[in-house]
This record gives sequence, structure tokens and C-alpha cells, in this order.
Amino acid sequence: MEKHISHKKSDKREGVFELVKLMSKAEKRNFKLYATRLDGNEDAKFLRLFDALDSMESYSEERVLATCPTITKQQLPNLKAHLYKQILTSLRMLNVQHSAALQIRESIDFAKILFDKGLYGEAQKLLGKAETKARELEQWATLLDIVDLKRQLKVLSYSGEMNQVATKTARDSGEISTRVNNIAQLSLLSVQCYALHQHIGFARSQKDLDRMQTFFKPKIDSYDENTLNFTEKFYFYQCKAWYYYISHQTTLSYRYALKWLDHFKQNPEMKSVMYDGYLRAYAHILDGMYLMHKQTAFLRTLEEFERESAAISQLNDNAAMITQQILFTGQLNKCIMAGTYKDGLWLVKSIDSYLKKYGDRLSLLEKLPLYYKVATLYFGDGNYAKCIEYLSYIISVKDHSIRRDIQCYARMLNLMALYDAGMDFNIDYQIRSVYSFIVKMRDMTEMKSELLSFFKSFGNINALDLKKELKILYERLKPYERHRYERRTFYYIDLLSWLESKISGRSMGEIVRTKYEQNQEVELRKPANKKWYNRVLGM
Repeated sequence: MEKHISHKKSDKREGVFELVKLMSKAEKRNFKLYATRLDGNEDAKFLRLFDALDSMESYSEERVLATCPTITKQQLPNLKAHLYKQILTSLRMLNVQHSAALQIRESIDFAKILFDKGLYGEAQKLLGKAETKARELEQWATLLDIVDLKRQLKVLSYSGEMNQVATKTARDSGEISTRVNNIAQLSLLSVQCYALHQHIGFARSQKDLDRMQTFFKPKIDSYDENTLNFTEKFYFYQCKAWYYYISHQTTLSYRYALKWLDHFKQNPEMKSVMYDGYLRAYAHILDGMYLMHKQTAFLRTLEEFERESAAISQLNDNAAMITQQILFTGQLNKCIMAGTYKDGLWLVKSIDSYLKKYGDRLSLLEKLPLYYKVATLYFGDGNYAKCIEYLSYIISVKDHSIRRDIQCYARMLNLMALYDAGMDFNIDYQIRSVYSFIVKMRDMTEMKSELLSFFKSFGNINALDLKKELKILYERLKPYERHRYERRTFYYIDLLSWLESKISGRSMGEIVRTKYEQNQEVELRKPANKKWYNRVLGM
């Protein structure tokens, strides 16, 4: 595999160089026009520095100084800072026409300039328009700045209405402050829920669930959904969706994710303003459908997301990066769910290209799930060498606090791949290593213990008795499908289908495809009778 897949990052990071390399051709052209707008700037040192950085594949101070002999080593830090500021200014001017939030902020800046010039009436007009737009898009923090500047204008243009003005300003400030505080609290809860999932995955025991109920539930339930505005509801639904997701209450999580998405569909003007939240709503719904085996709805929603995201992904690099991540995850889940492992292998090359392009900007939180899904694809296809290769990128992660769940299950899947590949010459060492890691992560469960015990006794099982022992293991694991905490293992590894393939002699893909087709037949017989479900999916 190419080096870009590695989770390691270079110790040397140069902000201005990275910014230059991420600029599009149009942005570079606009910057040149902006930078040379004044006479004499054509040969400016910061422009020579820009050209030097643009021509490099990797940053090297020595090469910069060699390429730009008029720049001294002492001047370089200040020149880089100046270039960085000029590029950001140029990008802001270019992008302001596409961003309502930037336009509002620009109007405030212009109003402040007019205010400083003593043109209070003109400043008031600009602020009035900015306030209307800010309220439409619920830019509450920005509204505080607008109200404060309007207050200053009223003080300077004293009239007999000052008491009414003061009262209205205080009322507006109080309302906006309340909204800002609610948004801050709800967004913090949402981040804390998400951070918990990135740390442990799903609740591992009743102890985990009790802690969640004590910490999160009272805070989330203290808000009345009916009194919240758009932004508050967005974070409220997000909190609820994550809380129920981690708590294994998948149906409730799914319902709030649908409300989260429906919220944007009822307010389409907010899709581009809060594009990240809009895209993540689809990600959450697709994941919920995958876990609940809602195959027909999953395929329909994935197609809908592909259509919807086409426009959103054009907004900026970040939107394109998030969209691609969600699409890859959805397409991988589609193949894993249907047992069409080989059909999904065409995705791997595209995923490698994606990681190469965005590797430095993607965190391990975003990379690890992709590695694991690709490894699962190869495992189902019987390509154990490639499966082990992708799992190695997870197993080699030094920070064990990141996605502990994936790091544990990656080691278990690796053990299964080694077993299937016949690479069991050091199986005892592998079992001890996996067991030690899972215990260290405080994630040992009955299911994991059963599977590890099977591998530990593997060397003592007679070949003629192997199928019998596999059937016994299957019967032991089957009841865990309905166990609140133990069933989470099946979210990561399809152990039962794997055992069925060993017992029957059929491929794992064939086993999963049969289940998939049977489940589709059952789904087709079920009427879609939930109004919120029909409305969101356009059925």
C-alpha cells in the first residue's frame, strides 16, 4: 500500500505552504490579480515567495532561499506571515459572494467604517439589512455585534425615543444572549456525546449506560423542543441522535436523525449555511439503516444523498471531503450488507486516492473506520493478506484512546483472518496479545471471551471434530444477537455468517447474500406507515 495511507504525519508543518497547495487554479489566479493591483507589486518579494512555494511538492526552507535569492533568512518569517495574510484576504474577497455569513460580517465591517466617519444614517441602513439577513439565517453571535453597534449609533443620534430604544435594545440583547447560550450548551452536549462515541463506540455495559443517563439525559431533557429555533433544534436533534445511538436504542436514534434531516429539508436555505450538519444527518441515517438492516430504505437514501450532495460538495474543499467520506462509507456498507464483497473492491483504489489527497487533513477518527470497512470487505472476499494489511494500519496506532472499539475489533478480525489464511503457527501468542489488549481497554465481553477460548483450544481440536465445535460455538453466540450490550460485536464482525460458512462449506459472501435477499423479501411485505419516515424519504 502507498505511504499516504499511513496515519503518521510529518513533524514539520508549514501553514502558508499547505494553504498555497490547497488553492485551486481560480483562487491562485485571483490572488495574483489581487496582489498586483497596485503599481510596483509585480516584483514584490511575497509574490516571489508564493511562486516558489507553488512550485514545490514538499516544503524546504533551503529551496525557498535558493529559488528567491533576494529574500534573506531573517526576512523569511515575516514574509511568510505577510503572504499568509494576503492569501486569506484574497480568498475572503473571492468567497464572500458565495457565503451569506461572510456577507453579513462584511456589512458589519462597512457599517463600522461609516460609523467612524460619522455617517450614522448610512451605517444604520447597512446594519438594518445585515440584521434582517442574520435573523433569517440565525447568526446569533453575529446579531450580538449588530445590536451593540446599533446601540452605539442610537446613543450618538440622541432623540426623544431613547427610552424606547434602550428598552428594545435590552430586550433584543437578552433574547439573543439566551439563544447564544442555548446554542453553546446544546452544541457542547453534542460534541461531548460525539467524543464519547469516538472514545468507546457503543455503551459496553450497564455501568456505561448509567453514567450516560446521569450526565447527558437530564441536560438534554431540560430543553423543550417546541420552544427552540432552527439552530437550537439542530443541536437538540443531534444530541438525541448520538445519545440514543451510543445507548443501543437504534430506533430512537434513527428517528431523531430523520427529524434532524427533515429539519433541513423544511429550511432549505440553511443547507449551505450549515452544510456540515446537513451532510452528517445523512451519515447518521445511513448508519442507522445499516445497523437495523433496513436495506431498501438504505439504498434509496444512499441514492438520494448522492443527488443532494452533488451541489453541497461544490461549496468548498471541506464540504467535498466530508461528502466523499460519507459516500465511501455508505458504498462500503452497501457491499458488506449485501455480501457483494468482490463488487466493492473497485472502491479501494478511489479510497486510496482520497486518502492521498486529504490525508494530512483527515484525523484518525476519520481514517480508522475506512481502514476497518476496507479490511472487512477483503475478509468477506477471502483476500486475507489484504485484510491483514489494512488492519495493520489500525493495530499500529499508538494512541489507544481513539476509537477503542475499532482497535479492539480490528485485532479480533485480524485473528480470524490469520486463522482462515492458515497462518496459525504463532496463534497462542496472537491470542494472548489480543486478550491482553482487550482487557487493557476494559472491553472484554462474554462474546469476545467465547471466541478467544475457541481459538485457544483450536490446537487441541481433532480435524474430524472441528465442524462439531464450530456448531457449538455458533449455538453459543447466536443468542447474543438480542443481548443489549453483547450484540454490538455483530455491528463490527458478522461472526454468525462466518461460522455458517465454515460449517456449510459455502463462501461467506454466499451466506450473507442469501440473508440479504430473504430480508428484502420481508421488507417488501411491510407497509411504510410512518408519516415522518415517508416525508423525509419522499415516499
